[in-house]
Amino acid sequence: PGQTMSIKVEIYTKSNCAYCRRAKELLRIKGVDFVEYDITNEQLLAAEMRLRSQRQGVPEIFVNDVPIGGCSDLFDLDERGQLDVMLGLAQPFGATFQPA
Repeated sequence: PGQTMSIKVEIYTKSNCAYCRRAKELLRIKGVDFVEYDITNEQLLAAEMRLRSQRQGVPEIFVNDVPIGGCSDLFDLDERGQLDVMLGLAQPFGATFQPA
């Protein structure tokens, strides 16, 4: 019964990055808590991000330690309805509520 899985969302950003702001805005609209790592002047964090994601650019978004990509990837997942499922906001297909 009322057991919710906690979803961990992390986002690596830079201070003047418009895509970072858009990605964070989408997460906020969805009411999702996330941990932000600003790598603007943080070489170690930037190296950690590249190591984890195998990618260079920001934002770099992780859900439960799985890299899901950047801003466009986040919006693509949202358009396909997969983001809500990943974030625990929606039931996977087949588990939808059926009115009696």
